[in-house]
Amino acid sequence: MARQGSLDSPLSPASRPRSPWARLDPYDSPEQDQDKEYVGFATLPSQVNRKTVKKGFTFTLMVTGESGLGKSTLINSLFLTDLYKDRKVPNAEERILQTVGIVKHTVGIEEKGVRLRLNIIDTPGFGDAVNNTKSWKEVEDYVDQQFEQYFREESGLNRKNIQDHRVHCCLYFISPSGHGLRPLDVECMRALHQKVNIVPVLAKADSLTPAEVRTKKLKIRQEIEQFGINIYQFPECDSDEDDEFQLQDQILKNSVPFAVIGSNLQVESEGRRFRGRIYPWGLVEVENPEHSDFLLLRNMLVRTHMQDLKDVTRENHYENYRAQCIQSMTRMVVQERRRRSVAQGSPRGQGPPRGQGRMQEVLERIQEQMLQNHRDGF
Repeated sequence: MARQGSLDSPLSPASRPRSPWARLDPYDSPEQDQDKEYVGFATLPSQVNRKTVKKGFTFTLMVTGESGLGKSTLINSLFLTDLYKDRKVPNAEERILQTVGIVKHTVGIEEKGVRLRLNIIDTPGFGDAVNNTKSWKEVEDYVDQQFEQYFREESGLNRKNIQDHRVHCCLYFISPSGHGLRPLDVECMRALHQKVNIVPVLAKADSLTPAEVRTKKLKIRQEIEQFGINIYQFPECDSDEDDEFQLQDQILKNSVPFAVIGSNLQVESEGRRFRGRIYPWGLVEVENPEHSDFLLLRNMLVRTHMQDLKDVTRENHYENYRAQCIQSMTRMVVQERRRRSVAQGSPRGQGPPRGQGRMQEVLERIQEQMLQNHRDGF
């Protein structure tokens, strides 16, 4: 006959039935049950992670720079895909005549159960015309249009299925020829730097010697500061980060602009296969840190700072746009109410009706608060 346990004698942690959710709770164990202070909210990160992974991720990357700098090749190398296999390459005469266009490529990438929807925004024709005055306007307008679309959807009734097409990062390609930034580079980056995270890239680094790369990097950094261009700033390390992480962070900051090489060619040498280029004087490996900053750029974009790029876009650039929209809308409402008040024949010196006056005060307070938040954030 089985012995019945007393109600005053609960089962020991070892014999207590496990929760059906135990596999999702790393803290749900017989040993943990002995801790009377444990409630279970330590599993919140796991809950958030499961929900986020199930939903998938979206990242929008814009590539800007004149033709012939290897933008398409670098993108293919970064994400190990071929986004441009059907593209028709225009000849020199067609490039001079064509205007700046916006071409969007979308590809779904999955790695170890994590799905990424990657949007690549290309800008063919940029910098190719004889007269490039305002050639960046199409690029700037596109960034604004994505902000406007997101603002409209966010302000609508159906907010559950908002698609985020905001540009999270702009790789700006700088020509290796010349002594630094061209006037077009300066004007374009200054037009975009308050709206998107700009990451400058020194293209075709294999056309330069190591000494030339160092000289050009220093010159470009000096000119970026001289012309007041705000490029993407890497977040500061926390004091509790280990030394290796802090070292890698400092290497990233010192590598700007990233000197990169791209190649779709698989080269075989000494029993190894790698992406690279063959020259009469030797081989260039795309992923060799001694040859380029390709690995640093890819790690930064994908492994370490992708989420921060999205956060800065949402918290800084988009909030700046949103604040301007709300200020403009508030100003229009106030002006319209004043116009109606005058049209209804309010005596001069007499304010609007009592209820209308309160509404105007509320709107003006909202506008003042938005302005204050804008100043604090920037």
